[in-house]
Amino acid sequence: MEEKVLRPVNGLGMLFFILIEMILSFSLITSGGRLFGYFRHFGPILFLLGFVGLAAGPVLLFGLKTVKPQEALVLTLFGKYKGSIKEPGFYFVNPFSSAINPAARTKLGQSGDVDSGPSKILIGDKSAAAQIDPGTGKKISLKIMTLSNSRQKVNDVLGNPVEIGIAVMWRVVDTAKAVFTVDNFKEYLSLQSDSAVRNIVRIYPYDIATGIDTTGDGEADEGSLRGSSEIVAERIRNEIQKRVEEAGLEIIEARITYLAYAPEIAAAMLQRQQASAIIDARKMIVDGAVGMVEMALDKLSEREIVELDDERKAAMVSNLLVVLCGSKDAQPIVNSGSLY
Repeated sequence: MEEKVLRPVNGLGMLFFILIEMILSFSLITSGGRLFGYFRHFGPILFLLGFVGLAAGPVLLFGLKTVKPQEALVLTLFGKYKGSIKEPGFYFVNPFSSAINPAARTKLGQSGDVDSGPSKILIGDKSAAAQIDPGTGKKISLKIMTLSNSRQKVNDVLGNPVEIGIAVMWRVVDTAKAVFTVDNFKEYLSLQSDSAVRNIVRIYPYDIATGIDTTGDGEADEGSLRGSSEIVAERIRNEIQKRVEEAGLEIIEARITYLAYAPEIAAAMLQRQQASAIIDARKMIVDGAVGMVEMALDKLSEREIVELDDERKAAMVSNLLVVLCGSKDAQPIVNSGSLY
């Protein structure tokens, strides 16, 4: 299905024409009524023409359509696609044509649309992405909209359950494909977004892990959900774009809005992270302490302040390491005697 852009007749001129036609029809009715008794054939003809013209006026008014900026109107006539109006303005189309938008009653989480009524009915719980708006019109929004689906629980490449949420910026670029290719392009986008998130997240570990290939080149890398969020989001965007291109949608951007371990393993993973942080901190403290002890021994030997044999050097090293690596402040003890 290829999109056809319509450029219909100016609606303001047709509105003026319809008003003039209705006024003339009313005049024909009154004139025909007056001449009914004088001209047996001419009077009824005028009356009939005026009645037909007056009845046709309200029907023609149904052909007047208003299109706002960044809106589109998909028109069909007796089941056939006639075209789409994408330019803003006031137009006149065939009054028997009808506008179609199968996703008019569907509201996505945090997603804008073209509305004609303020009331909204939420389907499901508060975290559900789809809503029903009974007063929504048939116009399709061409604006950039946001899809914020509910959080998903997905297993990463190591099998750890992870909760992730994404925000997808999208818009309709082909109204014909969006309306006629899929049943409901908004629900289609929501489902494909969930599927793309699962396919991409299962490739990455939550944190950097050894021996994991996330790029598919056969070599291990340092990719992770927490450390490579921009790369993961871009891969999710590309995956969604491939799936919804046939529906006439364009995915502008995808962003990770929430990322955490699932509650059932969050406490254990927190302890693991804390232990890893403590080990890294201790390594840094030990490296610094060894460097300070080495510097102290070198300075003492260089300035010839005191000569230390191996046993006294070992005692000095032991004492300095205890002081520097201890988690509490050292309590100095003055030795008034000799080491021997």
